Amino acid sequence: MNLKHLAVAGLFAAGAMVPVASMAAGDIAAGKAKAAVCAACHGQNGISQVPIYPNLAGQKEQYLVASMKAYKAGQRQGGQAPVMQGQATALSDADIANLAAYYASLPADGK
Repeated sequence: MNLKHLAVAGLFAAGAMVPVASMAAGDIAAGKAKAAVCAACHGQNGISQVPIYPNLAGQKEQYLVASMKAYKAGQRQGGQAPVMQGQATALSDADIANLAAYYASLPADGK
């Protein structure tokens, strides 16, 4: 194997190690447009004004995706789960990715 083939093989192997989640990042602008419904509980800037609702601004994108998918599947219980399950069932996987990208892009302090 010559150096050129070795370099190509190395690049291919390195690309295979990139997590799939990073390749499928959501669209921030689409998430912002979809977030109007979320703002009623989680605040306009992802910072809730009501203590029983969590802040979403600055959360890790993968965490938000996993959480919304768990609500959609009925796997998260307790607290405001019934409200979130109702909201999440109406979301497509693309909607979830977009919302997660949007909220992850916001500063955690809401400023």
